[in-house]
Amino acid sequence: MYRVAKPNEYLVITGYGIEDVKLAKKAFILPGQKAVAIDISPVNYSFDVQAMSSEKLPFILPAVFTIGPHDEKDSLIMYGKLLSGVNTDRELHDLLKGVIEGETRVLAAAMTMEQIFQGTKKFKQQVYDKVQSELEHFGLRIYNSNIKQLCDMPGHEYFSFMGQRVQQEAANQAKIDVAKAKFKGDTGAKEREGLTIRNAAKVNAETK
Repeated sequence: MYRVAKPNEYLVITGYGIEDVKLAKKAFILPGQKAVAIDISPVNYSFDVQAMSSEKLPFILPAVFTIGPHDEKDSLIMYGKLLSGVNTDRELHDLLKGVIEGETRVLAAAMTMEQIFQGTKKFKQQVYDKVQSELEHFGLRIYNSNIKQLCDMPGHEYFSFMGQRVQQEAANQAKIDVAKAKFKGDTGAKEREGLTIRNAAKVNAETK
């Protein structure tokens, strides 16, 4: 039987006469062989990753990853092997979620909530780097990622309180800055007023 893959597909052929797997865009499928078409188009996956800090405080990391295989032979072979053991899209979704949750939890467990909150940008980059490193074992890569704002678990309001604290500290600092500016302005005005009076007295004395 002659098979031709679509433009965004490859044929992964296994069975008689093939030691491991064979990749092709078109091929004759011999008796005893099996061909599965794999789509290499990147797919968006949404996750709500649950993790804990070193103090055992839980939080949620909402993220959207666009993931797909590298379009090169070795990666496509690894991806083909992965799909041969996955029966549904849901199973693939759960597998990827397991990788992302695993790496996120390892990172979070070594950090306090304060460190995670203060270094959110760095933490997100570390998650991206660790996940990308693991996905390479499956021939996959992250084409795009959108790691959103960290969220509190129900019953835990750490990030909410921290956000309020930061806002309050910013408001207090703004009040202090305004008071300092006002004091500086008032002092400058009085200094100028005093200088004017002294100059006027000097002129009057010299005139007399």
